[in-house]
Amino acid sequence: MALIHKATLTPSKIELLTPWLRSRSWADDVSGVRNAGAYRFDDPDGQVGIETFLLAADNGTVLHVPATYRAEPLPGADEHLIGTLEHSVLGTRWVYDGCGDPLWASVVAGVILTGGSQASEMVDDGEGGRVERTPTATAVGSGTPGTEVPAVVGAQPHDEVGYTVVTTGGPVLVVARVVGNELTGVTQTLSVRWTESEPVVVAGIRQ
Repeated sequence: MALIHKATLTPSKIELLTPWLRSRSWADDVSGVRNAGAYRFDDPDGQVGIETFLLAADNGTVLHVPATYRAEPLPGADEHLIGTLEHSVLGTRWVYDGCGDPLWASVVAGVILTGGSQASEMVDDGEGGRVERTPTATAVGSGTPGTEVPAVVGAQPHDEVGYTVVTTGGPVLVVARVVGNELTGVTQTLSVRWTESEPVVVAGIRQ
């Protein structure tokens, strides 16, 4: 379950992501992005927010951008820091590219290999109550429940044309940055669907 607070974010998520995207080789021709959908996964320890954006650009491209939200800086991950934002309930949040965060890599590998899905989203109404909301995108792994998931000991991303390869000391993840790009060499996959789109593979595990 992903717990979401009604809060003011400064800057907004799109305002934070936009300048970072300009520094990415896979997004250098993209402008005017808007959030077309997003899905979340659970941190088993309930400390880190895990959200992935589907960002539609003016030219019709859809970018796939995983992010993690942390209450403190992630040691050794400065190069993967997207930026910081102020959350009116939770305070300062350090926002990282998910592909450079070992927690994200571990959770996504588990979802893919065990046939998991996105987390349910519960909104804290600020008065002690919670309301479930419908996610704007859904995700499902192609694997089998009960499959053993190899340990992830790090996350080292390497950008290629339209996708990122993440070595973890365990599973090798291939993550689409431009939705619709073919992911070569993957055996198990993560498929996403949003609004009226057909399911599309956005990540996989390369053997």
